[in-house]
Amino acid sequence: MSYDNILLERPQPGVALIRLNRPKALNALSRALMTELAEALGELAADNEVVCVVLTGNERAFAAGADISEFAGKSTVDMLTSYRFQQWRAIKEFPKPIIAAVSGFCLGGGNELAMHCDMIVAGENAKFGQPEINLGIMPGAGGTQRLTRAVGKFRAMEIILTGDFVDARQAHAMGLVNHVVPTELVVEKAVALAAKVASKAPLALQLAKESILKAEEMTQDQALDVERKIFYLLFSSEDKDEGVSAFLEKRTPQWKGR
Repeated sequence: MSYDNILLERPQPGVALIRLNRPKALNALSRALMTELAEALGELAADNEVVCVVLTGNERAFAAGADISEFAGKSTVDMLTSYRFQQWRAIKEFPKPIIAAVSGFCLGGGNELAMHCDMIVAGENAKFGQPEINLGIMPGAGGTQRLTRAVGKFRAMEIILTGDFVDARQAHAMGLVNHVVPTELVVEKAVALAAKVASKAPLALQLAKESILKAEEMTQDQALDVERKIFYLLFSSEDKDEGVSAFLEKRTPQWKGR
């Protein structure tokens, strides 16, 4: 498929790279961009050659937030019927590991988009924040929930209620990002991390991701029950047999994704 607001690349075996491509608007998350992103992820979810995905913007901005021009004059009913959050659900439910490679501004919806990913690699110039409060609104695509889970109540309160930005080193210290690297190496580092992930058993990756996400949604006992059942489920996979055999035979496993 061809897209107007994103670019889709295959930089490494098993890895897909999605670039947000609205540079003049600092990659603001317009409805059209979000629709294309949801469609691209649907395509990649069905592609057995893709095991892990990297999502990035450009050096100036990962995404500076929602496209505020689309909010002007909108009523509650307009927002309820705009299908904006159906697009976000497609990102949330993407089954494969996805890594955000963040440079520059990562604000508002951009920060929420990065937090929808499973890991975040940040450039030294990255700026994270939820400045919606400055517009008389608040985060609406998971910011109040995901940020609180990532950095804790008190830090989330300060970031959201002041609208202040957090730099890459601060974000790393808070536990919001996995790695901070020189800005020019952000995509390279994220792709290398994605390639390492993509070298593992695809089915085990997807089910491990599912189990980890349950930790945010359930009590510990409930989540442990889910983990145990998923663990047992993998014992019916060909990859489990291959992985055990390869370990015992001291060779590299050849995964089949089934």
